[in-house]
Amino acid sequence: MHLPPVLLPVLVSAALLAGCGGSSATPAARTGITGVRTVTGLSHDHVRGDVSYPQSPPVGGKHNPAWLACGVYTSELPKVNAVHSMEHGGVWLTYLPSLPAAQVAQLADLARTNVEFVLVSPYAGQPTPVVASTWGAQLQVDTADDPRLLAFIRAYAGGDQGGEKGAGCRTTGLPLAKVLEFDKQR
Repeated sequence: MHLPPVLLPVLVSAALLAGCGGSSATPAARTGITGVRTVTGLSHDHVRGDVSYPQSPPVGGKHNPAWLACGVYTSELPKVNAVHSMEHGGVWLTYLPSLPAAQVAQLADLARTNVEFVLVSPYAGQPTPVVASTWGAQLQVDTADDPRLLAFIRAYAGGDQGGEKGAGCRTTGLPLAKVLEFDKQR
């Protein structure tokens, strides 16, 4: 079979793109951070209403079409919106509401290391005092000064693990009040 010369570059490009494909390295293979747990096969579907997640806090899955602006929050966040922020490469640092104020301040300082991609909020009922989550990966620690938290942020913030690398959430996400207003209108 003879192909017109103009098609050859197109076919070669298509073959290269298929070989470089849409899957990225698994989160665990990328970090080398002790204690990181990974989850695969997460849905990217947009849904309305609440979602029941198998992990607490969640590490991805079905989520609301609106994502949250990254930043430090003093109240619990809607999980379905935080999950969408993680799809954009966000890292969600959560803490038990009983965490001492000095440790909450340490988490806020960690958020300042990457304001474009980090959310911080309380999260009642989580398994450890502090949890770092992103799409498909989670690290549970006992204190806000655990050096693995900064390593987690450096490894995942702005990454492609959620499939929407670089979308960000600092300047493009909605502040919590707007997200709640958006949900009421739908």
